[in-house]
Amino acid sequence: MPGIDESLLEAMRLPGARGASLVDWISGLALGAAGEAPGGDPEAAAAETAELARHAAESGSLAPAEGATTGREPPVADLIVTTADSYHLLRFVSTPFDSTVFLHLWLDRHDGNLALARIRLAELADRLVLG
Repeated sequence: MPGIDESLLEAMRLPGARGASLVDWISGLALGAAGEAPGGDPEAAAAETAELARHAAESGSLAPAEGATTGREPPVADLIVTTADSYHLLRFVSTPFDSTVFLHLWLDRHDGNLALARIRLAELADRLVLG
């Protein structure tokens, strides 16, 4: 079971990966990072993506149907944001405590494979060991 650093390095091996981080969406702090950061500032990128993740996680309109989760799972599985030249994939991570972290993968739009990245990031999130 890989830890944070191993998981981020594995994410960076995906085609088109430019950067990867594990972020707490409550505090906006990066718990780990690899590669580049969007905008060149890893702290700002973590805080800004955390705000987006927090809005999605706390949105009543995106909440799962009654009884569809165990209570330990994040309310949203993932978010995909596309720009002219890149994809940003945010994958929420289930944890035994409060599930307030997500993996952020920044992919080059021309070299990356969004479908593959989504599958692999979900696998990484399932295997990730925090603590």
